[in-house]
Amino acid sequence: MKKDPRKQERRRKKSGPLAKAAKWLVGLAVVGLVVYAVSQGSGVAYGERDIGVVNFSGLAPDEKQEALEAANSARCTCGCGLTLAGCVSTDLTCPLREDNIQTIRGMVRAADKP
Repeated sequence: MKKDPRKQERRRKKSGPLAKAAKWLVGLAVVGLVVYAVSQGSGVAYGERDIGVVNFSGLAPDEKQEALEAANSARCTCGCGLTLAGCVSTDLTCPLREDNIQTIRGMVRAADKP
């Protein structure tokens, strides 16, 4: 079945400059939202809520970020391959979990600058 060339021409005419501008605005809005979301993220896989057994409330925001980054970069030594934060957050059976909690608490104390 052959397509009617007049119908194809009418479809092309419908997407004029206003439609193109709307598409660009939507695209720019999506890019803006992605940039905003990335800028608001803490940059750590496991945050304060995930590591609920450790109290971060006494820290200033930059100190909290420092402690969270340290907990998310140091590795658990049991061989699981997780970070300290990941281990404490997700592995309740780790034999070193309590030691890891104490290590993170030490990181919080170290980040607490007078």
